[in-house]
Amino acid sequence: MTTLSPENSLSARQSASFILVKRKPPIDKTEWDGFFDENGHLAKSRDFICVNILERGLHPTVRTEAWKFLTGYYSWQSSQDERLTVDSTRRKNYEALCQMYQKIQPLLENLHRNFIETRNSIKYQQGFHEMVMIFQLMVEHDHETFWLFQFFLQKTEHSCVINIGVGKNLDMLNTLINFLDPVFAEHLKGKGAGAVPSLFPWFCLCFQRAFKTFDDVWRLWEVLLTGKPCRNFQVLVAYIMLQMVRQQVLQESMTGDDILLACNNLIDLDADELISAACIVYAELIQKDVPQSLKDFFL
Repeated sequence: MTTLSPENSLSARQSASFILVKRKPPIDKTEWDGFFDENGHLAKSRDFICVNILERGLHPTVRTEAWKFLTGYYSWQSSQDERLTVDSTRRKNYEALCQMYQKIQPLLENLHRNFIETRNSIKYQQGFHEMVMIFQLMVEHDHETFWLFQFFLQKTEHSCVINIGVGKNLDMLNTLINFLDPVFAEHLKGKGAGAVPSLFPWFCLCFQRAFKTFDDVWRLWEVLLTGKPCRNFQVLVAYIMLQMVRQQVLQESMTGDDILLACNNLIDLDADELISAACIVYAELIQKDVPQSLKDFFL
């Protein structure tokens, strides 16, 4: 058993402290533009910007540009001229990929009889069609949608991909419940068996069906992109959502199907409240002697 470092402890407490006061207004266009010098280089550190995004969020007028930094579409060290070049290169590369796909698609269809059906099935199961829509609503061009979504998956460690990150998220959610809430964990192992594994849509869709507005979805996703207050913050979010139904589950001695129904009824949530609560759990977590698996997962 090991304790997370004091530096991370302090960072988490600072990150969680914003729930104690009314959240400051999000970073708007004027403030965002003030982060850059005359050559378009960021004059503020990446850490400063990410902490402010965690605590305050982004105004819609700056979200598209800010996300290009958060995802890695733009380098944090780039100048304005370099970013113009990157935009041009990203567009050309996307067009080249589209042309290549158009050329090889007939070959794939001939070689693999069920190619189209399989392709469409995989996109549906992953929930990618719903996630891509969120990016389409944010940006203007197809190449921006493609690259931002691609980099989002990489930046969030493919946490919403079924065969890569979703299973790991569910395993770590179980580990977290066992560590922080043994009473609830015991119920989930007994009458609630199967409830947690059935929550895979939370991760496949990155919680987007739980929120009342698209702005709430973007708010959570940009926090995930900051890496603040920790890696794999989505598991702490899922833990908080389970805690919302905990009392009902235990009082009514719910079984797995009933627990899943209660979880699916968690809709119209407020992203700021969810983020704040998850930050508090992280601040509490790092004060404890945590299993190595949790330390490796969140750091």
